[in-house]
Amino acid sequence: MRKFKTESKKLLDLMINSIYTNREIFLRELISNASDAEDKLYFRSLTDKSVQLSKDDLTIRVSWDEEARTITVSDRGIGMDDEGLEKNLGVIAHSDSLEFKTAQGAPIEDEDAESAKEKEEREVPESVIAKDVDIIGQFGVGFYSSFMVAKQVKVLTKPYGSDQAWSWTSDGIEGYTIAKAEKDEHGTDVILTLKDNTEEDNYDNFLTEYGLKDLIRRYSNYVRYPIQMECMHQRKLPEPDPKPEDYTPEWETYTELETVNSMVPIWKRRKSEVSEEDYAEFYKSQFHDFADPARTISVHAEGSISYDVLLFIPSRRPFDLYSADFEKGVELYSSNVLIMEKCSELLPDYYNFVRGVVDSQDLSLNISRETLQHNSQLLAIARKIEKKITSELESMRDKEREDYESFFENFGRGLKYGIYSSYGAKKDELAPLLLFFSARDQKMVTLDEYVEGMAEEQKAIYFASGETTERLSRLPMVQSVLEQGYDVLLCTQDVDEFCLGAMMNYADHEIQNVAGANLDLASDADKEAAEAATKDNEDLLRSMKEALGDSVERVAVSPVLQGAPASISTEGPVSLEMEKIMAGMPDAEGLKSQRVLELSAEHPVFAVLQQAQKDGDAEKVAAYSKILYNQALLIEGMSPEDPVAFAEEISKLMK
Repeated sequence: MRKFKTESKKLLDLMINSIYTNREIFLRELISNASDAEDKLYFRSLTDKSVQLSKDDLTIRVSWDEEARTITVSDRGIGMDDEGLEKNLGVIAHSDSLEFKTAQGAPIEDEDAESAKEKEEREVPESVIAKDVDIIGQFGVGFYSSFMVAKQVKVLTKPYGSDQAWSWTSDGIEGYTIAKAEKDEHGTDVILTLKDNTEEDNYDNFLTEYGLKDLIRRYSNYVRYPIQMECMHQRKLPEPDPKPEDYTPEWETYTELETVNSMVPIWKRRKSEVSEEDYAEFYKSQFHDFADPARTISVHAEGSISYDVLLFIPSRRPFDLYSADFEKGVELYSSNVLIMEKCSELLPDYYNFVRGVVDSQDLSLNISRETLQHNSQLLAIARKIEKKITSELESMRDKEREDYESFFENFGRGLKYGIYSSYGAKKDELAPLLLFFSARDQKMVTLDEYVEGMAEEQKAIYFASGETTERLSRLPMVQSVLEQGYDVLLCTQDVDEFCLGAMMNYADHEIQNVAGANLDLASDADKEAAEAATKDNEDLLRSMKEALGDSVERVAVSPVLQGAPASISTEGPVSLEMEKIMAGMPDAEGLKSQRVLELSAEHPVFAVLQQAQKDGDAEKVAAYSKILYNQALLIEGMSPEDPVAFAEEISKLMK
């Protein structure tokens, strides 16, 4: 037995037990190696006229023997001799694929490390373009993932054009043996003898047609060569003639060689070559949705980083989109081989609903091909993806408004949260995509549409937050703003006020909550009248504040309130709606808004209060103050602070 040349059992143990975290990928690695071997032979056929074959001659075969507990992956590639086995399998982390790729003129990882003389020595035939060399394996460790599931691995190989075959056998512990062998055709067979089952691990799952098909289609569905398996089928036997009355149909089971992978991925094809029906069918089968996508985005980029992108905007919201268990991300492929099922780095949180595929042969993967080494490459692709999604949403908003409103109903909350969570940094990108309900126009409008419809003298964008548009439209302050000729955006989602607060302004207009005590809508004449009423009724306002105690910061005469005797506004950063939302959050106990009870001096109730104060009826002033305050709370969708006391005050009035 030959020892591994690294003479490090710890390194091999690290390869098997630490570098790879998912045992299922052993088949992906072996199929990728088989694909590389066939790529090398096909590449050689392009430059060596003595090699006569086409891609149709190249296939990968996966077979299994349940009784012998073996899985075999066979290719018809370039094969290896004894020196190749020694170099590629006897030396851990030696990559024949990387060596081949570099030799053909493809760029190496560190160009500065290669001398000018070495560059001259790597001559490439003019008929071959280096960028077309798409070899998957670069690290030479994928083969060793076999030992995660196998107690013995045997490699039977025969180089193309040679009469001699060779075998390599190892248990992955001490070393390996290399010996002459017999093999009819060129290529390589990798034969895994699976480990025995344990209480924790059931390796029998890999010894079924369904289990192997599932792994192939999940990780290697788009390998460019046909992956074939002997699959079991059933067919009905011919019926006898004449057919007996008690005849029961008979079936026979048979096996048939079947190609189980798709080979050519849909994202590699130009959008003009694929129908919307094809895209929809791929989306529904790949991402388990029964509805067609709302939009399809296809990108084919070439440059310092070449990649293909196929994205889908769903037409309906997943039931768990806003749950803690929801995972964002698109499928990440490298040279058609699945690397990550959900690569979250490629999508910002506010576009977490997008599904799709990104495929690039230029990504620098880590040694296990399970994660990425260089974030800059990923960030470059992510920025392009974000711009394309934004552009598609803008197009939908402008050209197909009904579809966009349906999209926004499903996914708009996430866009708003993107502005809030970035403290307003993303408002330039996301704010134009937002929709809010217009109290004046009774329909959904964008912020740009709101600004376009503003009155000439209007300075701010006004909004109100609450549970429903119906309730909000009847609020006294909303009615007062509408009577001024200004529109109000009615916001009914819990994130709305936080989002607008983070934005602060839009298109050079301040964004103001109509429930804010600093709302500046009154004319000079109205302000003067309110100031005069305040001065004339200082004692009344003071008595009302004393009756309400810490419930309010102050009681004031409003210069704009019309149609209602009183309303509640707030000072400071916490509004009534924020208080309601945050009340249900952990550690929010005691968080309250700074409330102001605003009165309309023109309303008949104000005259009643004045008379009670003039008569010195402090009890009546206090009772009426509490009734007005609790009525205002109810109008705002909040409960009275003391419902029993409120009911008693109403009963006294009824007497």
